[in-house]
Amino acid sequence: MADITSHDRFANRHIGPSPDERDAMLEAVGAASLDALIDEVVPASIRLETPLDLPGAETEQQFLRRLTQVARGNRTFRSYIGLGYHDTFTPSVVRRMVLENPGWYTPYTPYQAEIAQGRLESLLNFQTMVADLTGMEVANASLLDEATAAAEAMTLLHRVHPPPPKTAAGEPGESRVFLASDRCFPQTLDVLRSRAEPLGIDLKVLPVDQMELTPGVYGVLLQYPDERGEMSDLTSFIDRAHAKGVLVAVATDLLALALFKPPGEMGADVVIGNSQRFGVPLGYGGPHAAFFATRNAYVRQMPGRLIGVSVDVHGHTAYRMALATREQHIRREKATSNICTAQALLANMAAMYGVYHGPAGLKAIAARVHAMAVMLDVIATSEIGLRQRNEHYFDTLCFDLPGGIDQTRSAAHERGINLRYIDERTVGISVNETTTLEDIGDLVRVLSGGKVSWGSFDLSHGERLRWPELQRTSAFLTHPVFNTHHSETQMMRYIRSLERKDVGLDTSMIPLGSCTMKLNAATEMLPITWEHFSRVHPFAPVDQAQGYAEVVQGLEAALRAITGFAAISLQPNSGAQGELAGLMVIRAYHHERGDTHRDVVLIPASAHGTNPASAAMAGMRVVVVATAPTGDVDIDDLKRKAAEHRDRLACLMITYPSTHGVFEDGIRTICQVVHEHGGQVYMDGANMNAQVGLTSPARIGADVCHLNLHKTFAIPHGGGGPGMGPIGVAAHLAAYLPGHPLVKVGGGKAIPAGSAAPWGSASILLISYAYIRMLGADGVTDATRYAILNANYIKARLEKHYPVLYTRANGRVAHELIFDLRAFKAAGVEEMDVAKRLMDFGFHAPTVSFPVAGTLMVEPTESEDKGEIDRFCDAMIQIRQEIEDVVVGKADTRDNVLKNAPHTAAAVAASDWAHSYSREQAAFPLPWVQARKFWPSIGRIDNPYGDRNLFCSCPPIDDLQS
Repeated sequence: MADITSHDRFANRHIGPSPDERDAMLEAVGAASLDALIDEVVPASIRLETPLDLPGAETEQQFLRRLTQVARGNRTFRSYIGLGYHDTFTPSVVRRMVLENPGWYTPYTPYQAEIAQGRLESLLNFQTMVADLTGMEVANASLLDEATAAAEAMTLLHRVHPPPPKTAAGEPGESRVFLASDRCFPQTLDVLRSRAEPLGIDLKVLPVDQMELTPGVYGVLLQYPDERGEMSDLTSFIDRAHAKGVLVAVATDLLALALFKPPGEMGADVVIGNSQRFGVPLGYGGPHAAFFATRNAYVRQMPGRLIGVSVDVHGHTAYRMALATREQHIRREKATSNICTAQALLANMAAMYGVYHGPAGLKAIAARVHAMAVMLDVIATSEIGLRQRNEHYFDTLCFDLPGGIDQTRSAAHERGINLRYIDERTVGISVNETTTLEDIGDLVRVLSGGKVSWGSFDLSHGERLRWPELQRTSAFLTHPVFNTHHSETQMMRYIRSLERKDVGLDTSMIPLGSCTMKLNAATEMLPITWEHFSRVHPFAPVDQAQGYAEVVQGLEAALRAITGFAAISLQPNSGAQGELAGLMVIRAYHHERGDTHRDVVLIPASAHGTNPASAAMAGMRVVVVATAPTGDVDIDDLKRKAAEHRDRLACLMITYPSTHGVFEDGIRTICQVVHEHGGQVYMDGANMNAQVGLTSPARIGADVCHLNLHKTFAIPHGGGGPGMGPIGVAAHLAAYLPGHPLVKVGGGKAIPAGSAAPWGSASILLISYAYIRMLGADGVTDATRYAILNANYIKARLEKHYPVLYTRANGRVAHELIFDLRAFKAAGVEEMDVAKRLMDFGFHAPTVSFPVAGTLMVEPTESEDKGEIDRFCDAMIQIRQEIEDVVVGKADTRDNVLKNAPHTAAAVAASDWAHSYSREQAAFPLPWVQARKFWPSIGRIDNPYGDRNLFCSCPPIDDLQS
C-alpha cells in the first residue's frame, strides 16, 4: 500500500528537487550527502544541538480543516469604529483576478521594468487616482500605513522647510517644532511620537484653535475629516500657516474626497491617508496601501517609490520607477527615509477599485455612505433626542449619551455591533459602503434603547444631504482608464491584459539574491480572504478576535523557537520597519540604564542600504566597518572601531549569513567584541532562509533581529509589498517591545507604536503561520537545507563561466552567491546587459550590482526543481558565449543580442531587420525557449529620459496611441 502520509506531506509540494534530483545535484557539487554538504557550509560552532521545538507538520487538508475552526473564534461584528478603517466591498473581479491571482501576488518589485509593465501601469493608475482625489500635483506608489505616512510627512516638511533667519549671535536658526492636531487618529499620534523623538523634532499635540504658529514651528498635521468625523474648511488655517512660513500636511479619507473639497485645493503641502476602503479588506489591520501626495516642488524629497512615464528604445511609451537614485539602498546613512518597500498589491487593488467604479461610481458610493450618516443623524436627533456634535461630516457621527455608554454598549453587543466609545458619555459611529437601511435601523434601536423602531422612520430623511459649503466642484479621474472598464467583461480583460506583461513566479524562477522568491502556496494564501479573518476591525474588542489571538500566539511561539529569542513583536509591517523597531528597542534599553550617550552603530560596508538608513532615523551615528579581502567583516577593523567608540557604542548591525552569501566563521567573535564594549548586536534577518533549523540569531550571539516574513516565511512580495518585519529579542530587551495606544501589546516599558495597527498587517500573518504549521520542524529545516543545496548546485554549474566572488574557505556558499561580471566591462558588456538578455529566455534577472557593483547575486530558494535551475544555468552559459562573441570580435560591440535585449515580438516580427544576428538568435536562443516563450511588452527602457521628463500620472491617450 502507498504511504499516504508521505505523499500528503506539504514539504513534498513546497520543496522543488525530488530525491533523484537531490542525489544528482549532490554528485555535481561533490558532496556525499545533504548532511555532509550542510556540515561544509555552516560552521560547527553555531549549529543547533537539538531539532526545533515546533508542532508536528499538518497536511494541507488537516491545516485548512483546523483553521476553519480557529477562524470561528473571530466574531465578525458590524464595526462602525472608523479611525481610518472601514468595511468595504471588494469587487469580485478584483478579488479573483488580483488578490487571489499569483500573476499579481508573486512578482517582485518592478526594478526590471521591461517585464513589469502591467503592474507599473496599475501603480501609475493608483498615483493618478490619489493625486486627482487629493487635489495634489503628484503622488507616490503607496506607503505602509496611514500612521507611518504621517511620520514621513513630518520629516519631509522638515527637510523642505526654508531655514529660518540667523540668531542674534549670527548662528544658523533652527525650526524643529511640529504641531499635530489632537483630532488626528490616536495611532497616528503614537507613531509620530516614535519617529519625532530620536530625530530631535519637538512634537506638540494641541487643539487646532490653540496652535500658535511661532518661530521655530516648521510644520503642522491636520486630520480631515477628523477622528470624530468633523469636517471643516482648512483654507484659512493653511493660509495663516503659510503666511508664517509654516508648511501643512493633511491626513484625509479618499472616499470623502469624491464629495468634499480636497485638501490640495485648500493649499495643503502634503496629503496622506489610507486607501483601504477602496476595496481592500479590513484584515484586522492590514495590509493596506497608504498614500502620500505632495507638490511637484517636493517630488525629489518624497518617500517611497514613484512610477514615471518614459520611452523604450523603439520610442514607445513605457513605465518605470522614476528617480531611482532616491532608493534608500543607495543613499544609506544619508537617506531621508528607510522605506524599502510599499504596499503594491493593495495599491493595485485600490487602483482597480477606482478603475472599475470610475468617477461616477465613486461619487455614488460616497453619496450613499453620506446619506446613511445623514439618515442616522436626523433620526437620532429628531426622534431619539440625542445631541450630535458634528456640524459637517462625511460618514462619522459623534453622539452625547447623557445616561452614559453602558446601556448602548450592551445593546450594541447584543446586536453584533461595534461602536467607538470615546469616553463615558460619548459614542462615535462611522458608517461605510456596506451599511444598509437595516443596519441603520439596528443602530437606531441601539441608540434609543429599543424605543424607536424601523416603522417610525421617515425614509425621506436619507435624502436630506447636509452639504457644507466645501462641497467638491472640481472634476477627477477624467483619464479614459477610469471611464472605460465598467462592465465585468471589460474589467476582466483589462486586468488580464496587464498581467500578461509581467513575470512572476507563475512564469519562471526569480533568482533575486537577498530576496528569497520562494513558493507562496495556494493553501497558505486561501484563508486571508475568509470572512472571519478579512472583516475584523483592528480595534475590535480582543474577545472578538480569539481566532487571530490563537494564530498570533502560535506564530510568536514558532518564531521564538526558530530565533532562540525570548519574545517577539509582530507589529512592524516591513523589514525596514523591523530594523527601526529593533534599533529603537536597543535605544530604549540604553536610555533606561542611563546610557543616553550611546548612539554609535557599527555597520559593515556590505550591509543592505536600509541598515544605515534605519540607524539614521533612530538618531544614531553610523560608523562603517571595513570588509576583508575574503568578503567577511574585517574583525581587526571592528575591534579598532569598537574600542574607539566603546563609550558611545549602541550596537552592531550585521546580516548573517553575510550579504555576500557566506557563513562567516568569526560571527561569534564579532558579537563578543561588541558585547565587551557595551553594545548590543542587531542581526538583520534578510538571510534567515539559510538559518532556520540549522542555527539561530540567539545561537550566534545576537540580541535582536528582524524577520522578513515575505522572504523566509512565504508571504508573497506582491510586486513590491506587502511585507512583514517582526522582531525577536533576548529576555533583557523584551520589556521595550512596541506598544499601541488602543490595544494592549508590547512590553512593560513599551516604546511607542511603529505601525498603525497593533499587529501590523495581521491578515498576512496567516500565510507564515500556515507555512510553519504545514512544514513542521523537519520541513522548515529541510527548506533551509535545499535552499543551500540549490545555491551550491548553481555554483557548480556556472563557476567555470563566471567567477564566484566570495565563498567560505572550503569553497562553499550559503543560500545565495555572487557572480563577478566586472571583467567583461572592458569589452563593453555590463551586468545590466546580462539582466536584460535573461528576459529573452523568460527569466527575471538576479539582483544587479548589489552588494558589489558590476555583479549579479543569485538566490534560487528551495522551491525550484533541478529542471528549472538547469534552464537558468543553460541561459547563463549561453549568455556567457554571447559575451565571448563580443570579446573576441565575432559580434559587434554595439549591435549584438546583449545590447539590444530584450527583444519584443513586434521588433522580431518587423519587416525591417537590420541586425547582424538572426531573429531566431534574438528570440529563441535555446531550443526550450520557444515552448516557454515570454515576450517582453517593451524594449529596453530609457531611464534618463524618464528622469529628465518627469511625468508621474496616466499619460494622455494620444501618447499611448502614438
